[in-house]
Amino acid sequence: EVMGRGELHLTILLENMRREGYELAVSKPRVVFHDVDGERHEPIELVTADVEEQHQGGVMQALGERKGELVNMESDSRGRVRLEYRIPARGLIGFTNEFMNLTRGSGLISNIFDSYEPHKGDIASRKNGVLISMDAGEIFTYALGKLDDRGRMFVRANDPVYEGMIIGIHNRENDLVVNATRTKQLTNFRVSGKEDAIKVTPPIELTLEYGVEFIEDDELVEITPKSIRVRKRYLTEHDRRRASRE
Repeated sequence: EVMGRGELHLTILLENMRREGYELAVSKPRVVFHDVDGERHEPIELVTADVEEQHQGGVMQALGERKGELVNMESDSRGRVRLEYRIPARGLIGFTNEFMNLTRGSGLISNIFDSYEPHKGDIASRKNGVLISMDAGEIFTYALGKLDDRGRMFVRANDPVYEGMIIGIHNRENDLVVNATRTKQLTNFRVSGKEDAIKVTPPIELTLEYGVEFIEDDELVEITPKSIRVRKRYLTEHDRRRASRE
């Protein structure tokens, strides 16, 4: 196990190892709990978020869903609001990307350790499922075009994939196994170039920081000197079903 002060601290270490030529897979970060008189205690962070007024509602809702408690709120004359929350440290795992999306990149957020307190209960996990490759091979534009309405992709045409690799974010809550390596069947009919054009939404850039924040408990970030991928802990659908029953 590797311990660090937050996701940024951990990803700096992982990036240094990647540049030195290491290949590794890492799981979702988890916080360190303490037992006090037989009761589980968890670390609480004091969070300060500086956001525009138009984004205030979405940020407050997101922090509330993560068991955050509002401590203070101040507005200024420039249309910005400063929010102070006390929130379990595990509630901040994966929150940075969500915060930047909610504020459209205009928000500022910082946090500092406050204390250990009794466990606050379950926190909702990621809202969207993932798209999982069912085969190994090379991705074709035709397959991406067929999957474009299913969600946002992490991969481009000609990228190599393997069974169990996560290639995108599903539009719905459930995981979906898809065929990203299929090609268009050839026929004896001609079509115009305009009719044959396939439009594909540009993929999400999968950085090390994004991957570590994105994954759930049954997923891993696969890190090599040349690539960063996300995958299921169990690569085959059979193994995933068996693990879910255990």
